[in-house]
Amino acid sequence: MSASQNPYSAAQLEQARKLGTSTLFEACGIATASVDPLVRTIWPGASVAGPAYPLECSPGDNLAIHVAMEKVPRGSVLVVKTGGFVAGYWGEVLTVAAEAAGVVGLVIDGGVRDIAALTARRFPVFTRGISVRGTIKASVPSVGQPLSFTGTPVASGDLVVADDDGVVVIPAAHVNATLDSGQGRFDKEARIMDELTKGRTTLELLGLSAWRQGA
Repeated sequence: MSASQNPYSAAQLEQARKLGTSTLFEACGIATASVDPLVRTIWPGASVAGPAYPLECSPGDNLAIHVAMEKVPRGSVLVVKTGGFVAGYWGEVLTVAAEAAGVVGLVIDGGVRDIAALTARRFPVFTRGISVRGTIKASVPSVGQPLSFTGTPVASGDLVVADDDGVVVIPAAHVNATLDSGQGRFDKEARIMDELTKGRTTLELLGLSAWRQGA
């Protein structure tokens, strides 16, 4: 993926955000598509969809993030592996740098800080933790290379979708089929909810009538 090329259309990205992570996870059928549920939004209502740009930081060292800022394609979501070491790898300065570089969101299994500033800027950040402790700048394990993020395989160009429910990473080869299947699930659930407002029950609509008491 070049610095000027996004593999997904604006319509696909908007559809992914609208469908949401829970629907997309069920639709893709890949157990490892869901990252560790402890990686959460720092402000309610945050959501993002975009191609992944993976990188790895050494524990307590954020130099790889600074290097990535010169390489990341515009429109990307940074996916930062730290081995679960929680420190303040990211704050307001890197958020401003990310916005200037066209980065649309951050997913990190380490930590961030400057929460008030990140929230005020409405920059989507999904993290394992919050920490006032800063980091050194001494090593760059990898930038832009495939990696395993909390057990989820991530390669450049995979589709990252994150919202209040969590984070999913859909392999690029499965994105079109997942969006189609997800839309089908979304439409079916909309019909079910419409029927519920008319007095029908979930036992009826989901084919669970045999579990009615006394049946």
